[in-house]
Amino acid sequence: MDLEKIMNGLEQKHPGEKEYLQAVREVLESIEDVVNENPQFESAGIIERIIEPDRIFSFKVPWVTDDGRVVVNLGYRIQFNNAIGPYKGGLRFHPSVNLSILKFLGFEQIFKNSLTTLPMGGGKGGSDFDPKGKSDAEIMRFCQAFMLELWHSIGPDTDVPAGDIGVGGREIGFLYGMYKKLAREHTGVLTGKGINWGGSLVRPEATGFGAVYFAKEMLATKNDSLKGKIVALSGFGNVAWGAARKATELGAKVVTISGPDGYIYDKDGISGEKIDYLLELRASNQDIVKPYSYEFPNAIFVQGKHPWEVKCDVAMPCATQNELNKEDALALVKNGVMCVAEGANMPSTPEAVEVFHDNKVLFGPGKAVNAGGVATSGLEMSQNSMKINWSAKEVDERLHNIMINIHNACVKNGTESDGYINYVKGANIAGFLKVANAMLDQGIV
Repeated sequence: MDLEKIMNGLEQKHPGEKEYLQAVREVLESIEDVVNENPQFESAGIIERIIEPDRIFSFKVPWVTDDGRVVVNLGYRIQFNNAIGPYKGGLRFHPSVNLSILKFLGFEQIFKNSLTTLPMGGGKGGSDFDPKGKSDAEIMRFCQAFMLELWHSIGPDTDVPAGDIGVGGREIGFLYGMYKKLAREHTGVLTGKGINWGGSLVRPEATGFGAVYFAKEMLATKNDSLKGKIVALSGFGNVAWGAARKATELGAKVVTISGPDGYIYDKDGISGEKIDYLLELRASNQDIVKPYSYEFPNAIFVQGKHPWEVKCDVAMPCATQNELNKEDALALVKNGVMCVAEGANMPSTPEAVEVFHDNKVLFGPGKAVNAGGVATSGLEMSQNSMKINWSAKEVDERLHNIMINIHNACVKNGTESDGYINYVKGANIAGFLKVANAMLDQGIV
């Protein structure tokens, strides 16, 4: 495999799509040796086929504001690869959404879903619509207009969207209501549904829970645990909320959360009612964390900064892509960080990852660490298919086992000669091999 030739060709075809190109390069660098050892992959054009999506839908979404103005947003759905199951991946509603970000997310989703061992392919979608500051009625009208265009391209055995940034239970409800009306069927075509109408217990917490379970397994490779550890989190949505809950439950102290306005440092620990307050903050529909410092006066708000300057044992970036850069990584290493586990998708820049690897810090990439969210979406699909509901304990146990298995796959494929576990390499190889072999079996399609 000629990595640079492939990347040069991709850059010429998709100029300026920096997030997508970054994600592809990271995976190809990790799997280069495996591809070269398996000439059948090259003869079947697996790499050339896996790095391009099967199809991309883009469409306008016109909707009407409460005061009668017509607004037009852009909508997308990227069906990337369905070799091992129906396309599966979230919808993101945020002003930053563009084709590059959605292609990077969809590409990552292929390998993340593969790692769960559940039958799910990779997909992603969303819109540049901003739910912040919108009324429930406006969000409903937008979601209905979005689904009006999307519904005929998805289905429980075709493509199963879920939530992502800007798409929570409210949005999923509005999207599903419109799908059900148009398709005239009540099927598991969206995950993250309400508990009363087909949702799974533990789904809102699952990404954060799974990330902490993965971090626990990482520390166990050093005969250590989360008990007594100081944990720094970024973000303040469902992922950070779930991670704070589970980390606290396992004996750690969570001391930071963050938003676009800055970060909160709470030396007393974010636990109990403080964790519940994260949901209130998110439900306020504002991307700010400063009100936390009003609610809990012992906490300090640091404006315009990231929490990675805080001394911690475990760092868990749970906000968005490329939020943790080289300088942040160097600060974490200087302060003695033992473990970095990515709760978000690709939150660390390539230069930051290099710092962690060079300093032999335990580093878990998002496609492995945050796979608990989509894994539990897969469990929701299973419950829908069987028309049953598992208890929270059953779902949590299945999630925990899936995260242990993902960790084991990373260790098996990523342990280097000096004993250091390169989780990036391990996750990419394990995720790739399952998909690549399925593509081989199914011919050139």
